Amino acid sequence: MNTASRHGRDPGRRRPAFLALAFALAIACLGFVALGGWQLQRMQWKRGLIERVEARVNAAPVPIPRRSRWPQVNAVSDEYRRVRVSGEYVPGVEARTQALTELGSGSWVLSALRSEAGEVVFINRGFVAAHAQPDPVPAGLVTVTGLLRMSEPGGGFLRRNDPSADRWYSRDTGAIAQARGLPPAAAAPFFVDAAAPAGRAQNRWPRPGLTVVRFRDNHLAYALTWFALAALTAWAGLRLWRIERSGRAAHADPQEIDA
Repeated sequence: MNTASRHGRDPGRRRPAFLALAFALAIACLGFVALGGWQLQRMQWKRGLIERVEARVNAAPVPIPRRSRWPQVNAVSDEYRRVRVSGEYVPGVEARTQALTELGSGSWVLSALRSEAGEVVFINRGFVAAHAQPDPVPAGLVTVTGLLRMSEPGGGFLRRNDPSADRWYSRDTGAIAQARGLPPAAAAPFFVDAAAPAGRAQNRWPRPGLTVVRFRDNHLAYALTWFALAALTAWAGLRLWRIERSGRAAHADPQEIDA
């Protein structure tokens, strides 16, 4: 009986398969390490975002951006900033968009307000339950304080807005303005989530102040998972190398006698 028959396939013939598997394990290990590092970078970015948003939410309100600044307004620099605006609500320029809150399912009520500077900005007056009717918009000059939010074009998850049927799954200020007879560019590319005024009765609709300012930060757990997979892959590679070395040593044993 020869060495190859007693100890399996010839190590020379096994070598390509071993190299291919070792290469795949090395690539997988490096990929898992890269993904873990990316999650750590995401964690730093998310924590920076949380700090910025908390600072904005707790700051004193500032006037809404003027029309000349609208092209520069963006989520990174401006979203969740506390703002205030004074003006009068535009009659008939209002829409309900789908909402799911701690109070259940229903709608957000977006009403257009023309500021004292003549600019149109939509105000999210709050949440209305499916069975309820909102109060009419206040008449005359009003001042609204709340959080600046960016427009949500297109629609919601797997659902597109249908202006012709007046079905809105996202707070798309441009599309709502156009559907109500205003040029899309006439409305600000953001809206204001109105804050709940002090002393407001809890049995009235809409209910403002339900903005959820919360960001999931699971990146450390994800990073540890990727690093654990990298360690497991490295361990598998080490085991493979030891098995291959043991096999080659066995075939090279000088005490083996061909039969």
